[in-house]
Formats: sequence, structure tokens, C-alpha cells
Amino acid sequence: MKRRVAILISGRGSNMAALIRAAMAEDFPAEIAVVISNRADAGGLEKARGCGIPTLTIESKPFGKDRAAFEAVLQSALEEHRIDLICLGGFMRLFTGEFVQRWYGRMLNIHPSLLPAFPGLDPHGQALGAGVKISGATVHFVIPETDAGPILMQGAVAVRDDDTPDTLAARILEIEHRIYPHALRLVASGMIRIEGDICKVEGSLGSGDTLISPAPTS
Repeated sequence: MKRRVAILISGRGSNMAALIRAAMAEDFPAEIAVVISNRADAGGLEKARGCGIPTLTIESKPFGKDRAAFEAVLQSALEEHRIDLICLGGFMRLFTGEFVQRWYGRMLNIHPSLLPAFPGLDPHGQALGAGVKISGATVHFVIPETDAGPILMQGAVAVRDDDTPDTLAARILEIEHRIYPHALRLVASGMIRIEGDICKVEGSLGSGDTLISPAPTS
């Protein structure tokens, strides 16, 4: 039986769209049961509806700083839709520790850096400011600390000397759209186990590929 997934968004929902496309495959082990936004004007809602996915808006602004009250309404919606897994796709609201613990090991997020490097805001600017030669995206399980949960999957790109935060972000976004569906497939297939703070994939030997940047000349 396919795992039922809720995608939580606050904006355009580009990663949401990638997950929806992947889940349309007959052999994909999860189905997108609902897309939930905390903003009624989120562009991703229309995209989801266009794909035939049920949507729901739970405005967070009226709750102010009362995160627990917002989460109580959200939890009721998740239970109503019989949700097994949550994927965050640009969901711009922090959760309480209690909510995160309830969904521990079942809530995924994607961050546009190679965590644990450059968590939080402006990861592309942080990466360029540090002068790194490789950056990328990370899918991780959500814990109370921001961008700090067990790492499930990562993808990398070379950083160019003429990159700006916007050009780097555009290339990393392509990586995000590739790895997030693969990560969800692994979790929904039951191929993931968490040992302490480490996430391991059953039967994974890695690709054996390397990425060196700048490329060696000989």
C-alpha cells in the first residue's frame, strides 16, 4: 500500500511540483494525498489543484506566536487525510518540539546547502562568502533544531568564480528537484533506518562517483 504524503508549502511550491510529478509514476511507493499551505496566496496551491491534488489552507497569521494552536489545527487535518509522511517544501513556519517529536522519522525537509554547512537563511550567500568550491542540497529528517536532522540524501554542484547567489541557487534548485523525490521513495519504501543522529540506507553502496572543483588539469 502506498504511503500517504502531505506536502506543506508557503510559496511557489517548486519542490512540491517535483514530488507530485514523481508520485504520478505507477511504481512510486507514495501518493501525494494533500498539499497544505499556511498562506492563501501561495502559488503552489494552484499548481497542486491543476494536478488534481487536494489542497488546504490553514492561515498561520491569525495564530500569531501561538505555534501550538496552529499545529493542533494542522494535526487534525493530517489525521483527517490519514497522512503517513510529511514533506516540507518551502514551508516558512517553525514547529514546536512536541510536533516535531510526534513526526520524528516521518517528516522530511530540503535545504539548499551541503549540511551541516550553511544552515538557516541565505545559504547561497554564505557559501559564496566562505569561498567553497562545491555546494548543493540536502534532504534531512526534521528535528527541533533548524536544518540539523539526520541527513538522508545530498546532491552537489560546482561553484563557479562568477556565481552570484541567484545563479548558484538556480543550479542547486535543479539538484533539489532531482534528490527530493528519490529521498521520498527511499523513506516510503522502508529502506531508511536512523541510528542515533545518522541515517543509513539499506543496501546502499553509493555511486562511486567523485566531484572535484576546480577540475584537475591533468
